[in-house]
Amino acid sequence: MTENTRTQRIDKWLWHARFFKTRSLAQKQIASGKVRVDKDKISNASRQIKPGNVLTITLERDIRIIEIVDLAERRGPFSAAQLLYNDLSPPKPEKKKLKDTAEYMSRIESDGRPTKHQRKKILAMKRNSSE
Repeated sequence: MTENTRTQRIDKWLWHARFFKTRSLAQKQIASGKVRVDKDKISNASRQIKPGNVLTITLERDIRIIEIVDLAERRGPFSAAQLLYNDLSPPKPEKKKLKDTAEYMSRIESDGRPTKHQRKKILAMKRNSSE
């Protein structure tokens, strides 16, 4: 087999590259249309892929765009699996920390829900203002 004609099943490659814990999970995701090869939606887990293909994988809360660099013979550790692909996904936006915002400070400064006595005063003020 020459270097140019090397191919591998997509479900097997996704499992080797550690995108899914089992090949069965990879097959289910492929069958449900959550994996694309070079912008083409696929539904067959036996689709052959080769280095240079670009995969778009829809995971639970993430979309990953992956360029295949190499094919694997076996499932190895995560550090070895990372060498199989280049991640082309845009960087995730940084989450805003609630503690740094004015909203958090206003929550701390307030006393929370009004007490029964405070609620009676509020209702009395509302009745007087409507008259």
